[in-house]
Amino acid sequence: MDPDAISTGERVPHGGETDRDLLDCSANTNPRTPAGVGDAYAAALEASRRYPDDGYPAFRAAAADFVGCEPERVVPTPGGLAAIRLAMETALEPGDEALVPYPSFGEYAREVELQGATPRFVRYDDLTELGPTVLEPCALAVCCTPNNPTGDAIDPDALASFAARCADAETTLLVDEAFLGFTDRRSMATLDREHVVVARSLTKLFGLPGLRAGFAVATGDRRETLATARRAWSLGTPAARVGTHCLRRTAFVHETRARVASERERLREALEERFDVHDSDAPYLLCDVGDRDVTTVIDDARTAGVAIRDATTFRTLDSHVRVAVKDRTANDRLLAALGVRERAADDPETER
Repeated sequence: MDPDAISTGERVPHGGETDRDLLDCSANTNPRTPAGVGDAYAAALEASRRYPDDGYPAFRAAAADFVGCEPERVVPTPGGLAAIRLAMETALEPGDEALVPYPSFGEYAREVELQGATPRFVRYDDLTELGPTVLEPCALAVCCTPNNPTGDAIDPDALASFAARCADAETTLLVDEAFLGFTDRRSMATLDREHVVVARSLTKLFGLPGLRAGFAVATGDRRETLATARRAWSLGTPAARVGTHCLRRTAFVHETRARVASERERLREALEERFDVHDSDAPYLLCDVGDRDVTTVIDDARTAGVAIRDATTFRTLDSHVRVAVKDRTANDRLLAALGVRERAADDPETER
């Protein structure tokens, strides 16, 4: 890690509301958790009196089944961001360049810079079209699917084609799939290419952001490098036990996907009464507030008891907010806080 980058760097703003009296629609986490999580966590307490099994066999097996790969390719990490850092610190050296999408997750550029490398920004929806002349000078390329904050998921075939071009250019491809579990699209972990690293987060899909559980998937020498470089006991016993439990809850995942898809469409249609809403495959919607003042929109929502995300902190977005898709009750509170007209109970369109 580059000491100069640390001394001159800044923290990246994120969603997440500390005021427990507010409904938090600024963070894109599931408002529900799988049944049995509390029991799994409690059962892990006694086991926490010993160090974890650093091989994490049960967790790796559950993660592998979830994304469709072999358990030996899974590298446990304390959250998806830890997987991203691990991938970058093993792929980048001072002076390298890395392709970073925008507008997208702000931690990518920060993590690149912390390694003493330089981010080369590319529009997120142009990234997978890049050819050899752009790829060859770059040690790393980052893709986010679905992209945060826009919500676009990359077509798996297009991403596989891009991965092949990255391989030809000897560019490591890091695919952040933090929100892919909210969709039924296949993971890049199924591709099994040595230069590809997939980063996954459990805590968003399973509604446990404070647990800090995730993993990376890689193959060959890249996997060996990640496994050697990761910290020992990188998952605490409660995170490993609860994570394993959650990854096996197939019915919960299917219910979540169906609810998010239905509620996202309902929210989108309602929000379009006031805002320009970006199409999304993710559990959030990016809204252009137009000539309204973003700060006023956010403050008015807070006054009504709801926290939403200031999206102007994302590169090139200067009139946007991002809202999370929760359950119906929470989503109705969000709409009311944003001053969106609620349909009357006798409106025939209400239940469509």
